[in-house]
Amino acid sequence: MLAKTEEMKPQKGGEKKRRHPGDNGQGGEKKRRGGEEGEKGQGDGNRKRLDALSVGYFRRVGERLSEGFEDDEEREMFVENVLTEVKGKASLVAMDRTGSITLQYLLPLSSLEQVAEVLTELGGESGSKFMAVSCDRCGGHVVESAIRQASRCMEKEPSATTEEEEERAGVLEAQVLSLSQVVRDNTADFIKHAHGSHVVRTLLHVLAGCLGPPRTESRPGAKERNVAPQLTDFDIPTSFWYELKNLTEALMENINLSVTDAVASAVFQTMLTVCHRKRPKLCKQLLKGITEYLTSRSAAPGVSPLLVFLKDQASSHLIEMIIQLSHKALLRDLYKNHLKGQLVDLALHPIANFPVQRLVVASAKYKMFLKLFDELLQGVEAILAAGHMGVIVQMAESCAESGEKQDDLMQCLLHAFHCAEPGSRHTSCLPLFMSLLTYEVYYHSDTAEGSIETQVPLSSICYHGSRLVQALAKFKERSLLLSSLRTLTPADLLTLASDPSGSHVLQALITTSSDKGRGKILKRLEGQYVQMACSRLGSRVLEAIWNSASVSQRQNIAQELVPSESQLRSDQFARHVWAKFALSHFMHRRAHWQEIQTGESKKRKLFSDILE
Repeated sequence: MLAKTEEMKPQKGGEKKRRHPGDNGQGGEKKRRGGEEGEKGQGDGNRKRLDALSVGYFRRVGERLSEGFEDDEEREMFVENVLTEVKGKASLVAMDRTGSITLQYLLPLSSLEQVAEVLTELGGESGSKFMAVSCDRCGGHVVESAIRQASRCMEKEPSATTEEEEERAGVLEAQVLSLSQVVRDNTADFIKHAHGSHVVRTLLHVLAGCLGPPRTESRPGAKERNVAPQLTDFDIPTSFWYELKNLTEALMENINLSVTDAVASAVFQTMLTVCHRKRPKLCKQLLKGITEYLTSRSAAPGVSPLLVFLKDQASSHLIEMIIQLSHKALLRDLYKNHLKGQLVDLALHPIANFPVQRLVVASAKYKMFLKLFDELLQGVEAILAAGHMGVIVQMAESCAESGEKQDDLMQCLLHAFHCAEPGSRHTSCLPLFMSLLTYEVYYHSDTAEGSIETQVPLSSICYHGSRLVQALAKFKERSLLLSSLRTLTPADLLTLASDPSGSHVLQALITTSSDKGRGKILKRLEGQYVQMACSRLGSRVLEAIWNSASVSQRQNIAQELVPSESQLRSDQFARHVWAKFALSHFMHRRAHWQEIQTGESKKRKLFSDILE
C-alpha cells in the first residue's frame, strides 16, 4: 500500500491557501517561495523542516485521500502505512504546510488509538513542545483535528466489548486531559496567540460536548460571515465534565486579557457560547463573574466603566455575547445601573452601537424593552443621520416581536423621513423607507412646501431600508405600507421584484396581505409576470406570490404566462416557474388543474387555521 502511494502521480493544482488572524501579510512572498519549502523551510527562521522528498510524499498521500477507498480494510491499511511514516517526526509533519493538510484529512480516518499516538508525539514529555506545535500556523490545525476526534470516544462499535471500548477511548481521553492541563498551565500564552487560541477554543468545544464544522471547511463567504456555525452535540466522558470546569476557572484567572486583547476575547466568547449550550448553570456563573470584573474597573467619577469597554474594539464583542446570553435579572441590572440614560450616545458611537443592538433584541421579551425603546426613540433622527441603521432595524424587529410601541415607531419614522405632514405624503413612505432618504431628497425638492413631481422612478433601494420595511411588515397595522405599495407603477413593482433587497420587501408585503389586499397589488402587477418569471429574483417572488394566492388569483397569473410558453420554457429561471405552476396542465387539462389547485388551497387554509 505504501509503495502504491509512492507511485501515485501528483494531480494538477496546489493546496488551498489558508489565512489566519495575525498573519503578517506576506502570503504572496511565501507562495513565491513555495518551491523551496523542502530543506529551506517556509521562510520562518532556521527551524528544522521536512525534506523535499517527504513533502512530495505527503502531497501524494493527500491526493490519494481525496480519491476515497473501496472498503474499510483498504482504508485502514493505507492509514496505518502513512502513520508509520509519520512516526518519529509528527511535529515536523504537522508544522509543514503540506504535511499539516494531509494529517487533517488523515486523522478523522484513524482509530482513536492512532490519534492518541499522534497527540502523544506532538505533546512530547513537556508542555513546551505541545505549545510550539499548537501555536504554529500549520501545527495548530493538526492539534485541533486530533482533539476533535475525542468526539468519537463514546461511540459504540458493534464488534467491540465494553472493556475494549473503554480501553480504546481511554487512551485518547487521557491525552486530551493532559493537553488541557498544559493549556491551564500556560493559559495567558495560549489565549493571546493567534493560532494557539484556536486550539483552546476547539478544546472548549470538545470538553463541553459540542462541535461545529472544522475551520478548514467553514471559511464563510460574505453572506455567511455573520452566521453562527451549526453545532453538533455528542456524549462526553465524565472526566471532560470536570475538566471543562477547571479550564474555565483557569481562563477566569486571566479575565483581564479578555478586555485588552481581541484574540483572547474570542476565546472567552467561545467559552460562554459552549457553556450556555451545554452547562447553563456554569454559564450563569461565568456571566456574573465577567460582568462583575467589567463593572468594577476604575473610571471617571460618576461614569460606569462599562461605558468605556462598550466603545473598545476588543471588549465590545465580549459584551455583545454577554448581553445575548444574559438572563432577565442580569440584563435589568446592566441597563438600570450602567446604561440608563446613555443609550442614544452609545447608539451614535461607531463601535458601541452594536452592543446596543444586541440589548434591544435581548430585551424584546421583557417589560424593560418599553424603557429602552422610549429612550432610543428620542434619538432616532440622530441615529439615522449617523448611519447606524442596525439600531433602527432592531428596534423595529423588537417592536414586531413584542407587539409593543409599533404605532410610536411608525409615527417617529414618518416624521424622520418628512412624510408625516401633510397626510398626502403618507403614500410615499415605502420608497423613502427603502432608500433611507427624506422626502425632499428623494423627490429632489429644495423646500418642504415646494410643488414637486412625485412620479419619480423607484430607485436607491438599500439593504438596511429593505430590512426595516420587512420588520415593519410584521406590525399589526401596516395599512400605510400597503397603501404606499399600491401607488407604485407597474414598472416600479417590476423594479422592486427584480432588486436584491427590494424583492424581499415585495414578497413580505404581498404574502402577509389579506386576499382582498393581495388582489389589489396583483392587479397592478398584471402585464409584468412574464418579465418577473424570467428574472432570477423576480421568479422567486412570483413563486412566493403563487404559494399565498387564491385559486382565482393563480388562474389570472397562469392566463398571462401561458401565451409566452416558448420564452418561459427556454429561460433558465422561468422554466422552473412553468413546471411548478403546472402550466402545461393548465393549457391542456384545465379542469384537472383547477381541481388540484382547489385542493391545495383548502389544505393551506386548514393548516393556517390550525396555526392560528
